[in-house]
Amino acid sequence: MKGIFAVALGVLTAIGGFVDIGDLVTNSVVGSRFGLTLAWVVVVGVIGICVFAQMSGRVAAVSGRATFEIIRERLGARAALANLSASFLINLLTLTAEVGGIALALQLASSIEPALWFPVAAIAVWLVIWRVKFSILENVTGLLGLSLVIFAVAVFFLHPDWSALASQVALQPSPHTDEQPATYWYYAVALFGAAMTPYEVFFFSSGAIEEKWKTKDLAQSRLNVLVGFPLGAILSLAIAACAAIVLLPKGIAVNSLFETALPIAQAFGKIGLIIVILGFVAATFGAALEVTLSSGYTLAQFFGWPWGKFRRPASASRFHAVMILSLVIGLGILFTGVDPVQVTEISVVFSAIALPLTYLPILVVANDPKYMGKRVNGRVTNFFALMYLAIILVASIAAIPLMIITGAGA
Repeated sequence: MKGIFAVALGVLTAIGGFVDIGDLVTNSVVGSRFGLTLAWVVVVGVIGICVFAQMSGRVAAVSGRATFEIIRERLGARAALANLSASFLINLLTLTAEVGGIALALQLASSIEPALWFPVAAIAVWLVIWRVKFSILENVTGLLGLSLVIFAVAVFFLHPDWSALASQVALQPSPHTDEQPATYWYYAVALFGAAMTPYEVFFFSSGAIEEKWKTKDLAQSRLNVLVGFPLGAILSLAIAACAAIVLLPKGIAVNSLFETALPIAQAFGKIGLIIVILGFVAATFGAALEVTLSSGYTLAQFFGWPWGKFRRPASASRFHAVMILSLVIGLGILFTGVDPVQVTEISVVFSAIALPLTYLPILVVANDPKYMGKRVNGRVTNFFALMYLAIILVASIAAIPLMIITGAGA
């Protein structure tokens, strides 16, 4: 039993990071428009986030230092402040999307307008962060999020044309005939950004400090990474496959979580719908917890404030104040009337833009004997890490032009 809960941090990071509102929406949109022709991006993304998280977890376990503590020391205050500003703004945008995602999931369950759920969702996130222990937070939310496995089961119950699905994956790495190449590549960047969202790594490395990982825990860190993120990738591919099977042939556009849930309703009826709504709430709520904590982690680590759920709120007051303020700002954005789905789609693209700012410093530190001693990256890790640095830079540079050319994928 202890071994099962040892991977809880990885499962929570996967459910609340790899499969958050960004993945629920983006994978469903992609499946409904391109089928599985972009499945390769999910595979590329999961390998990338495994490399990134493995380095970050190892740096945290060996050095005892979290991401932004090291970034400030390694880059200097000015360069690190620019990094912090961009990362924090992306966090705010993502938090807005996740709170909106909780509201959309609760709307699906109750038929009550999302605007009425916004404050409920934000207050619930704050209460859990304030009162619930980190270990309980990661175990309960991560395990409830596993109800999204219903998408993988539904792929079989929908009785698809397996040869047609396989041909999309294996033989057609190109746009659907009705889509423009630029739109295809725009959604490739969006999927990549959804898979490698920076807050996942902020949360994972800070969670390692919360759980007091040391060098002896490196095996557990690798287990978290190698179980959690591939699980998230499988669920992401299953969501896209369900949309490709049900929505694509009928030309149904994804404008809300209702369309994302349609394949489950078709496969399993009301019981399936109840299970998938539970998964939506758990995934979006888990992601909102992660992003809120990451907002506090980034600022507190940069400025050297006391932080962490292992401290009483009174002992880390600025850490908690940042999280409350982040939730208030996210609520303010949502109450302007902005569509949470549009915020989600934009946030994943901007995540790809900001990714080099955190990836490169971690890569540098992971190769620095001053911090890592004998635990620096090996040759194989560095090969993949440098390859992904190139991919990340290309995606970051291409994101804005593609967004402009395609009208954000319209």
